[in-house]
Amino acid sequence: MSEAPTEALHVRGVRLPDETSVDLWITGGVVTYEPVPDAVTIGTGWITPGLVDMHCHIGLAASGETDREATEAQAVRDRDSGVLLARDCGTPADTRWIDDREDLPRIVRAGRHVARPKRYMRDVSVDVEPPELPAAVAEQAKRGDGWVKIVGDWIDRDAGDLTPLWPVAALTDAVAAAHAAGARATTHVFGRAALAEALEAGFDCIEHGTGLDDELTARMAAAGTALVPTLLNVVENFPGIADSGAAKFPAYADHMRRLWETAPARIAAAYEAGVPIFVGTDAGGVIAHGRIVDEIATLTRAGLPLDYVLGGASWRAREFLGRPGLAEGDPADLVIFDADPRADLATLAAPARIVLRGRVIA
Repeated sequence: MSEAPTEALHVRGVRLPDETSVDLWITGGVVTYEPVPDAVTIGTGWITPGLVDMHCHIGLAASGETDREATEAQAVRDRDSGVLLARDCGTPADTRWIDDREDLPRIVRAGRHVARPKRYMRDVSVDVEPPELPAAVAEQAKRGDGWVKIVGDWIDRDAGDLTPLWPVAALTDAVAAAHAAGARATTHVFGRAALAEALEAGFDCIEHGTGLDDELTARMAAAGTALVPTLLNVVENFPGIADSGAAKFPAYADHMRRLWETAPARIAAAYEAGVPIFVGTDAGGVIAHGRIVDEIATLTRAGLPLDYVLGGASWRAREFLGRPGLAEGDPADLVIFDADPRADLATLAAPARIVLRGRVIA
């Protein structure tokens, strides 16, 4: 790792989420509220902890694993949108080299996706049968940073529709294995059946969750299970996915279209029910990196308040991940806006300053 920056910096503004007017200094790469002599003022405005993409894939593209140059470009696009922390929800790439780059976002990894043979995208996942699932999860927990990711459902070509990949007992054992390894477990689910089984198995987080209904929403809220809807991907791509499979798998195509039609209202209902919702773009496949504001906008169009959604892409997300915000001594990862970013998406899309590891990036 490189040494911490030596130049002292100063920021004045309104800190979110507590709306406190502050003078904030940055020295040695960390935040302090004690005045630092000769600090250089770099900006004034509204200050947030660095944005968080709670579901992305740095090191993965629609064509598969990316090389280092393409991976770096993905990370830079995220950083330049204000994303200074990314929860990488599965990639075959080894991206640990990014940790040594002071100019690239911090990453919380979930290892590789764990799926069944021929039930997910080729060359992306670790593929095992149900009896091997707990051991595979324990292994990916070693590869990750406190998270593992299991593929819960995918198209079953024999059935011609979405179906769950695993027996509930295998999922339950896998979640227990993750917890025993000190990791939390999340799962990719589109349909209702796999979502219901994931809740029964005790997953900590649900990715996509388009199969929600009133019963499952109530169960998630009661359990405190988190949801990362990746609604931008759903809205933009489910119709095309349905069309591409319509000739050979008409039931699957109809299922995907119904999930697309109901997803925004279901996410809004989940918010109203008290399900903790976080912001993730699903970048790294058919969604480009750097689109965190587009995901925020999509969630607000579904009916979620902008201030709540922004929290789910910043301070609430950091708290959920156990990562620091802007307290005394926290790493200086922050974004400065000219006006209140909770009031206008155009403001949110145009950061005045981005500071990562105590260095001005933009």
